[in-house]
Amino acid sequence: MANHYLVTGASRGIGFEVVKYLAENDHMITAVARSQDKLSTLRGLYPEQIHTLSLDITSEQNREDLVQHFNDKGLTLNGIVHNAGLLINKPFPELTNEDWQKQLDVNLLAPVFLTRDLLKYLNPGSHILNISSMGGFQGSSKFPGLTGYSVAKGALSVFTECLSGELLEKQIMCNCLCLGAVQTEMLESAFPGMQAPVKAGEMGKYISNFLETGHTFYNGKVLPVSLVDPS
Repeated sequence: MANHYLVTGASRGIGFEVVKYLAENDHMITAVARSQDKLSTLRGLYPEQIHTLSLDITSEQNREDLVQHFNDKGLTLNGIVHNAGLLINKPFPELTNEDWQKQLDVNLLAPVFLTRDLLKYLNPGSHILNISSMGGFQGSSKFPGLTGYSVAKGALSVFTECLSGELLEKQIMCNCLCLGAVQTEMLESAFPGMQAPVKAGEMGKYISNFLETGHTFYNGKVLPVSLVDPS
């Protein structure tokens, strides 16, 4: 029987590639993002394997709609990829309260609340995979302008460690991948002209493979995935 995974931030970049790769390997996916048009494109590639939901994961009502989707269709999950992210590149003194709240909402609180709300749908042996950043990896070099983003992603890493202990008795594993620079629309928007050493498709394949097998070897781990030495 095919596994069923939830992937957030699925309409573009790494999330889009993760969904494609999982579908190509005969899994079922619920793909979530705000852009209905791009989700429709994704579902058109694999109409029998992909459920799409256009919603904002920072909205409590939208999260309830997502839970209702699983309830109505009688679905269970074998894993979640918390991939959705928001990066605001600003010097620390210029970061507004709203900038901080938005980045915390998307990068930290949405994964926390979604995990809590969907816990009853996760099968024993499931894998929760949080997608963090090298900016959120302890001891790594930090970049000016990314304070809010890095703080939120660092908290996501600690959440991973905490959750792995909480869910061990349920046989649900939780790990975190801290990504280096990947050529995505989010990177290009934050750093115009920057050329990353890794393409979205390459990282999507790696994450998909880790989702399927990584929890066989790891639990509660925060792992750097970067060609650059974190120190």
